[in-house]
Amino acid sequence: MDGEWLKAHAKLVRQADWIDPALYQRYGVKRGLRNQDGTGVLVGLTTIGNVHGYVVSEGEKQAVPGQLFYRGIDVADIVAAKTRERRPGYEEVAYLLMFGELPSKEQLADWNRRLGEHRKLSETFKENALFASPSKDIMNALARAILFGYAFEDENLEVGPDDLSIEHCLYQSVDLIAAFPTVAAYAYQAKAHYHHGESLIIRNPDPAKSTAENFLAMLREDGKYTKLEADTLDLALILHAEHGGGNNSSFTTHVVTSSYTDIYSSVAASILSLKGVRHGGANLRVMRQMEEVMREVPDWTKEAQVADYLAKISDRKAGDGTGLIYGLGHAVYTLSDPRAQMLKKKARELAKSKGRTDEMKLFEMVEELGPEIVRSRHPRATDVCANVDLYSGFVYDMLGIPKDLYTPIFAMARCVSWCAHRMEELINRGPIIRPAYKPIIRPREYVKLQDR
Repeated sequence: MDGEWLKAHAKLVRQADWIDPALYQRYGVKRGLRNQDGTGVLVGLTTIGNVHGYVVSEGEKQAVPGQLFYRGIDVADIVAAKTRERRPGYEEVAYLLMFGELPSKEQLADWNRRLGEHRKLSETFKENALFASPSKDIMNALARAILFGYAFEDENLEVGPDDLSIEHCLYQSVDLIAAFPTVAAYAYQAKAHYHHGESLIIRNPDPAKSTAENFLAMLREDGKYTKLEADTLDLALILHAEHGGGNNSSFTTHVVTSSYTDIYSSVAASILSLKGVRHGGANLRVMRQMEEVMREVPDWTKEAQVADYLAKISDRKAGDGTGLIYGLGHAVYTLSDPRAQMLKKKARELAKSKGRTDEMKLFEMVEELGPEIVRSRHPRATDVCANVDLYSGFVYDMLGIPKDLYTPIFAMARCVSWCAHRMEELINRGPIIRPAYKPIIRPREYVKLQDR
């Protein structure tokens, strides 16, 4: 298409769509569904997750240490139990999020068996959904593959993919939760083979292994991994599994589900919401920024030199020009992000085993030095803490996971939450979600074509 035409007409679009920012305040519009103090506008109720980062007392927002709850249970307690008992925990979390209760040993074994039965993809699905036209972006490949699931749903079922009964939604959810890691691994392998000429490695999932173990085995050429590696990825999946109904992708689930569309459309929409760099792509931006620090700072083991460079980033003299120090700050957490603290502890252990303790110290240095640099330049940023993205990308890098898969791993973990939020929306039969937009256009007369 002609470049000059695009440039000229893009100017028209900008002129037609621009809205004076002052009008939002005049009409009391809660942009981004946020109140003036940064708290979220209350739009729904949920029993699935709770993100606790502040309290409001006498109309004032007060910072508190962060906590994350799944169905009322502190995630820190879940992680402590799985660490103490030296077992995977993501599958237990998936059961808890879906059914609202912790499983017994027998229920967990049965749940793991059912997930194992649904992990393998049919040859026809693999060929049509993943290998026929490999995408350069794995998140787009995932969304497309999930949409293909509509056409490939078991035709022997009594009902079709549009059935909205909770029983059928549960069947679809189990299938999606189980198959998602396999789809993500194969989507990457397809891209690596067709776009970069690498060997096409297609290893069937093992029904006896955990989600984390299967993903690492399917991703690696030799299929091998250590227990520490699997435990670390399992922890990352637990910490990313749910984050309340107010995050962008889970809210997308509620919005799309409220129209009563099928689960494949709903999950695909949530995947594409998570794809956005403002949502699921933050850990990749952290890694790019940290690579820049290690490249540009003469001695990044020295606090003073690192602090100077972080100040340059915040002053928009370095980094990507946004002034943001990625990995710091959160919309809800104030004093601390519990996910960051738990993942940091595991990252130290992994870094020691990989001989990368110097890099680990640099990430911790950013956590220590960065908040004050941000506060000194942004008066409203009174509460700044490290978020989970500061450490998740580094963990994935130490696990040898390609950057293309950082956000897909987030989606892989979060799929169970989207399924749970979908069922919550269906069970409570709310109206279609349709917020109001105030028109600020003046009436005009239509001018006939020959008179223009």
